[in-house]
Amino acid sequence: MQCPDSRCRRSQELTGRFGVIALVGLLSLMLTPATWAQVSAPQTSGTTASSSNTNAPGETSRTGDPSRASAEVDQATDHETVTQEPTANDSDGMFVFKKEVQEVILHATVVDEQRNLVSGLDRTAFTVLADGGPQTITSFRRQDVPVAMGIVIDNSGSMRDKRDEVNRAVLNLIRASNPQDQIFVVNFGKDYYLDQDFTSDVGLLQTALQQVSSSGSTALYDAVVASAVHLRNNHRLDTRVLLVITDGQDNMSQETLDEALHQLQQANGPTLYALGLTGSGLHGRGRAALQRLAEGTGGVAYFPQTLEQVGSITQTAAHDIRTQYMIAYSPRNQDAEPDHHSVHVEAHAPGYGKLSVSTRSGLTYPGQPSR
Repeated sequence: MQCPDSRCRRSQELTGRFGVIALVGLLSLMLTPATWAQVSAPQTSGTTASSSNTNAPGETSRTGDPSRASAEVDQATDHETVTQEPTANDSDGMFVFKKEVQEVILHATVVDEQRNLVSGLDRTAFTVLADGGPQTITSFRRQDVPVAMGIVIDNSGSMRDKRDEVNRAVLNLIRASNPQDQIFVVNFGKDYYLDQDFTSDVGLLQTALQQVSSSGSTALYDAVVASAVHLRNNHRLDTRVLLVITDGQDNMSQETLDEALHQLQQANGPTLYALGLTGSGLHGRGRAALQRLAEGTGGVAYFPQTLEQVGSITQTAAHDIRTQYMIAYSPRNQDAEPDHHSVHVEAHAPGYGKLSVSTRSGLTYPGQPSR
């Protein structure tokens, strides 16, 4: 296919690199340490807008079609680690393999009966249920921590007159966030483009937000799936967020709504906040899809009636993100079937009435194959 512009060509080049990186990842499980020292992933240069922070190979772009191999490698290594350790009789250089199950991390916000955020609870206030069974909380954190965030914005023709106001609101969210947050920007229409990779530089993010073409259709689910995988490939920050802004329903994606939600609900996946701008293209089905994506990850879907409301909504989202609780547990049933698992978190504390906890409603434990 002929590329009409440099961003498209960049997309194709980076898609090829992801295939190479995925192959290297698979080979790493097969090589001894001595052999692995001789292998390195290809270096990337000149393919994305410059960033003030350098990512490890394989984290520099999700433009183009997501690599399924890359996603599967990431899921496997998140859940179990194969360690090579000499046995008691190591004369033959044999190795034993150990399985180390990592924590499942949940991010939760708590509100009281008046819908006010509650930020002063401790570990004892929370109960985690997975598939109906109580889980032991292994770690807990409630302070403001840096997050990895993907900003995914509709770039279709209907957004042309809305982007200036949307961009201002997004920049306000960025400035209200933790200064150590790592943020990337994806603009999408018929295709999606990584116009800025992970960075804390507000100037670079502002430039990426201004990459407006306002043409084509709306491949929302494709952009969400690619962005979720890109977030999962950033192993430096445990808290992950997607902010999705659109004024229409998906009409172009190869991925489905179910697959998008499945990718979001991988263990330690992102919390999704959605802004559905009311207009001619956002009807019942489009609104329902945004609500399902947000609520399935513990996020919120907003539907402002006017553009003037977008700024206050992004400020609210920024506050929610900075007051999240991080709750981790190791699943009791490590031999569970590779299927969807329900998750429910409750909070009770003296001096409070009924508390409501927003967190993901389900997940697929890492290391289990995608459906």
